[in-house]
Amino acid sequence: MPPACRGEAVAATEAPPGRLRRLAAAVRRALAELLAATARPHGGPQAPTAAKVVGLLGGLLLGQGAGSVELPEDRADAMYHLWQGGGLTAQGPALLVRKSLADKVSLAATYYVDMLSNASIDVVTTASPYRETRQEVGLIADYVYRDSHLVVAGSSSSEPDYKANAVNIDVAQEVFGGMTTVNLGFTSGSDDVGKTNAPEFSETARHWRYRVGLTQILTPRWLANLNFEAISDDGFLGSPYRTALVFGASVPERVPSTRSSRAVKLNLLGEVAPGNVAYADYRYFWDNWGIGASTVGAGYRRYFGENVLADAYLRYYWQNKALFYSDNAQSETTYISRNRQLSTFSSIGASTRLSYRAGTMPGGYPILLSGAYEFISYRFDDFTDVRTGSLYSYSAHVLQLLVTTKF
Repeated sequence: MPPACRGEAVAATEAPPGRLRRLAAAVRRALAELLAATARPHGGPQAPTAAKVVGLLGGLLLGQGAGSVELPEDRADAMYHLWQGGGLTAQGPALLVRKSLADKVSLAATYYVDMLSNASIDVVTTASPYRETRQEVGLIADYVYRDSHLVVAGSSSSEPDYKANAVNIDVAQEVFGGMTTVNLGFTSGSDDVGKTNAPEFSETARHWRYRVGLTQILTPRWLANLNFEAISDDGFLGSPYRTALVFGASVPERVPSTRSSRAVKLNLLGEVAPGNVAYADYRYFWDNWGIGASTVGAGYRRYFGENVLADAYLRYYWQNKALFYSDNAQSETTYISRNRQLSTFSSIGASTRLSYRAGTMPGGYPILLSGAYEFISYRFDDFTDVRTGSLYSYSAHVLQLLVTTKF
């Protein structure tokens, strides 16, 4: 089946409303794939929630069908992921199985593992390297009714000193003949924080996320997507292991117990030639800790025949430091942190992805293979390596290998 966005976009100008609706659905799916493919962590590896796992396993696959509001396809995905950089290695498998019921409900289960080996600069300068394993399970339910799509997801993760649970609800509603989609979402999360060398230590944190978005077909070949997110955090928001420096002496990190953040992101995607799609995005983030951050990215996707899809993406990220961040404070204050992810730093990431329709399994089930690699370079403007006294920088490598079958 030809990839979405190719044949559909060519003659849409004179197409009847039904065809325009199918075009809108096809392009929205293409955007969703790109959003999943370009959702990269900026400050380091981050363990995804169940919803993120769906994006990782479901993104950048070939042969999307065309229709109005449709349930996700029945499928099974297996992925191996690897993050390596800055003395930290995180790797493991991720699995997803999805099955629809009565053409109205689709259920999915996910499983994600991070086998972590940590000798990062925070660890080697204040503690001993360590190894641990984090596991996460998730359940997702999709429900469609006419022009509406409801997604409810829950996830639970566990590691030796940290447990996290989250529930997500997202609703998408098509309006104006399917050419516009309005999205609303909410996430509630709860974390239990411990400390491996202090069993008596126990803290909690709560998280709330509110999302609203708009996707608009601009022309038969172009669409835009605008998203806004408000985030509220409350409780223990630091690390029980991290220390700060005050007049060169180590003291426990102290951060506020509340944090309010906002983020707005604009995406633009279009077919610049048959089988060739260009896209760009910009995201701005700010919070009441004094951090402001910008992310700009651009990519290009090309189909080679009906079985091969290649994608390249380049991203630049920059942020200023938090109000209470200091590399080596020269006064005693209520809050103090030397967390490098709260410092002034920038990163450049370049990634590539290749997807291939390899054939079929017995029974006619298609086999799809996908591989992605990203190189990220981090440079810190006011965080030093205490071992050398020089400003810190490092590079990271991210690898994903994915096998998918649809049934």
